[in-house]
Amino acid sequence: MITMIAAAAKNNELGKDNKLVWHLPDDFKRFKAITSGHYIIMGRKTFESFPKPLPNRTHVVITRQNNYKPEGCIVVNSIEEAIKICPQQEEVFVIGGGEIYALAMPLADKIELTRVHHKFEADAFFPEINSKNWKLSKSEFHEKDEKHLFEFTYETYLRK
Repeated sequence: MITMIAAAAKNNELGKDNKLVWHLPDDFKRFKAITSGHYIIMGRKTFESFPKPLPNRTHVVITRQNNYKPEGCIVVNSIEEAIKICPQQEEVFVIGGGEIYALAMPLADKIELTRVHHKFEADAFFPEINSKNWKLSKSEFHEKDEKHLFEFTYETYLRK
């Protein structure tokens, strides 16, 4: 099972200058709970946006750079190679960024999306979710509060 997990705003904005443009602590907790103990596939820029590798996850980094070898990571050159290197009987998570999500979209079985109900200036975007291919199976709305400046909805999509 290949699951894309992301947080995207109203116009599919993911971030700007290799950073998220919002802070949603509950979404971070959900991301950690869902991905812990699993393989996570990401692009090099996404990996480099972390202060250090995420604990309790196996990092698979896709890059075109030949001698890129961050400690404790599996480095590959394509989304196909990344998927092939992961255990076939386990759920694997694609965590970004925009280019990697676009490559993974035709291969994914499931999307775990946090839809942030706001518009942001961005330079990275999540691909469109085509309703011909995807069915919304679960939706959970969250109001803004003292810890969350924006309303958001957890959405789970399954491939039709």
